[in-house]
Amino acid sequence: MTRLLSAVSAAAFLLVAGTATAQDFRGLARTDLQAAHDALRDNHPAAAVPGAAGDTFRSWLDAGLADAQGRAGQVNSGDAHAYLMRYYAGGFRDSNIAITPTYEGLGPYFGISWPGIATGWRDGRYVVTYVKPGTRNAPRVGEIVVSCNLTPIEEYARGKLDKWEGNLDTEAGRVTSAPYLLWNRNNPFAAGTPSTCEFKRDARARPRAVELRPVPLVAGDLEAAYRATVYMPPATPLNVETVNGRPWVHVHSFADSAGWDAFNSQVEAQAAALRGPQGFVLDLRAASGASAYTSTARGYGLANRIWTPEFTVSRQPAAGAITYRATQGNRTWYADTLGRMQADPRFVQEAGPVIQQTQEIVAAFDAAIAAGQQTFTLPGRAAVADTGTANPVQGPVIVLVDAGCSGGCLDTLDLLSKLPNVRIAGSTTATDTIFIEPTVQRLPSNYSDLSYGHKAWTSRERANNAPFTPAQGLAYTGNPADENAVRAWVGTLFGG
Repeated sequence: MTRLLSAVSAAAFLLVAGTATAQDFRGLARTDLQAAHDALRDNHPAAAVPGAAGDTFRSWLDAGLADAQGRAGQVNSGDAHAYLMRYYAGGFRDSNIAITPTYEGLGPYFGISWPGIATGWRDGRYVVTYVKPGTRNAPRVGEIVVSCNLTPIEEYARGKLDKWEGNLDTEAGRVTSAPYLLWNRNNPFAAGTPSTCEFKRDARARPRAVELRPVPLVAGDLEAAYRATVYMPPATPLNVETVNGRPWVHVHSFADSAGWDAFNSQVEAQAAALRGPQGFVLDLRAASGASAYTSTARGYGLANRIWTPEFTVSRQPAAGAITYRATQGNRTWYADTLGRMQADPRFVQEAGPVIQQTQEIVAAFDAAIAAGQQTFTLPGRAAVADTGTANPVQGPVIVLVDAGCSGGCLDTLDLLSKLPNVRIAGSTTATDTIFIEPTVQRLPSNYSDLSYGHKAWTSRERANNAPFTPAQGLAYTGNPADENAVRAWVGTLFGG
């Protein structure tokens, strides 16, 4: 079965890679790394916008390229190519910089071997969260991981996971990558399954060494282990149900394909119940979505349907100044985007102001490039004075978040956090930078896409790379994958 699961990943790549050899992969990796570096150097706003937000970008751009190029000799497969691309992108510590495969790559439940154990990030520690039934001499669920292969666990995790599987400088990166701590995900640059790890029952107990041996992989094993550790959204991401007598609004995706038309109609039909004195839950766990106009508009549109536009307008964060890097590449992106907008009859009918704004941006690019300017800044929408409209929502509102809330979800929280009687609960969200609205560029190998934010929201109220963290008393410390426990806990926040 191990060979079968490994072959699935290899076959997916071979559909596009043909008969590429290890030497071919190494050459493709070097070419793609250089192309990504050059595109970021020539177009990313962090290279020209002063301030701390761009310091990591500037320090990693060349140093990271040298680091990644120095590892290219180990690239021997499609998986290795994808991992090295991810490593270089991850070093920028910018969630809007990514290099992703153009083919179906490794899913969250992929591995070529494992010891029958999954770990999670809990209260600042790696702990055992799942043990496959029948695994011999295994640690118990809840035990703390102290070290692996004689290496302190923090150092081991950094080498195994950081930049390869997630950003370990963030809480969200720790949470989503933790299950892979002891797995072999076919990454030749990081350790596979460790041979020995130390575990202890609690912080005061003495560690005990456990020899870890790979167990046979059976279809569904890794998915069950991951789902027992990290919250994964339901198959229907948008829905409204009643839980313990109050509405529970599910928004687990900001993707255009999630079924927004039907969901918005459902919300409108239940607006009276949502505004009732009993309150409601808005569940944004795992609500990923690119930090772009469409995903943010989805969140703002939902808020307007519940609270009304007249009430939310004065509480929407001011757009403020936006800084653009005046390059031909960035200008081309806007011109192409404008062309697609104008070719879409529905968009022309519904979003005329957006088209006009984009036309103004293209004109500003032309003027700045002609004048030889590196950057230009345009004013955004100003804050709107309070209209005095009464709050239509009578009851308390719990907005439930977790590490999967990213991109447009964070933009939505910028608004929701300003509304009265709204409390953000759950666990710490993901982060995003002030370099927003990713643009996508195909790399020379044709096997990877580079995406990066192409403008700087220098006046954003939320700081660069700042997550939303629930206040004391609103942080969930139980098992995030135990839905019954989560719902029971949320009920206590209403006094029930």
